[in-house]
Amino acid sequence: MKIIFATANRGKLREASEILGERFTLLTPHDLGIDEDIPETGETLKENSIQKAMYLYERFGCDCFADDTGLEVDALNGAPGVHSARFAGEGHDFDANIRKLLFELRDVPYDERTARFKNVVTLIIGGEMHFFEGCLEGHIALERGGTQGFGYDPVFVPDEFPDRTVAQLGEEVKNAISHRGKSLRAMAAWLKENLPETEA
Repeated sequence: MKIIFATANRGKLREASEILGERFTLLTPHDLGIDEDIPETGETLKENSIQKAMYLYERFGCDCFADDTGLEVDALNGAPGVHSARFAGEGHDFDANIRKLLFELRDVPYDERTARFKNVVTLIIGGEMHFFEGCLEGHIALERGGTQGFGYDPVFVPDEFPDRTVAQLGEEVKNAISHRGKSLRAMAAWLKENLPETEA
């Protein structure tokens, strides 16, 4: 069964493919000739997720899904939140985003740097919309650590591994605990329960 995933990130695509399994063939907007950024103008993660999924569904009428992720830092009153990718300005520059985040938290002790990644997946299948959510609790590190992963991974310390950042965990461990992984596994479970094998 072919399904479109609204991403250009190869890491996210690989993670989704592993979770959904061989029953599904994932296509990306690039595979369908779309290389421009899909609009994300919502005020919440859910709104952005819906917007991206609808962008694909309205163009191709095919089953598709999209996700949006935000980092919520308690000491910053939940910021950057829905603006996580553009925290330091337009351009999705996560190196600049991390620099700004560490600067904003420069006087905050580690115990008070609690934060969480939140993820919302919107699935449109058979013309119907379904939602799946995941969350990963942790702290913002005092400095960067690790070279794997992407986004804020080098400064996010998950509660499950309090001595390492996500960027130091390795892809397999990260996918097992990640906010997006939780959303995608919930979606995979829903698909398995609601789509008989004969439809795939």
